[in-house]
Amino acid sequence: MNNAESSTVASGLAWFKSSYSGTEGGECVEVAAGMAVVHVRDSKAAAGPIVTVSPRAWAGFVGLAASEQRV
Repeated sequence: MNNAESSTVASGLAWFKSSYSGTEGGECVEVAAGMAVVHVRDSKAAAGPIVTVSPRAWAGFVGLAASEQRV
């Protein structure tokens, strides 16, 4: 995981906001898929740090989050 990536490096990516993010702000994340990594950033701080994880790690996180929603 790399949490010090510059948003300038990832500026050419297509970012997608979480479908759970409302219009009032709050806890929002944006995700962009790269060639071999998934980039994650705070939508309120788009110029801030970006966390990069492997696609496998991201899939595991999403799977865990989805299972928590059903509980």
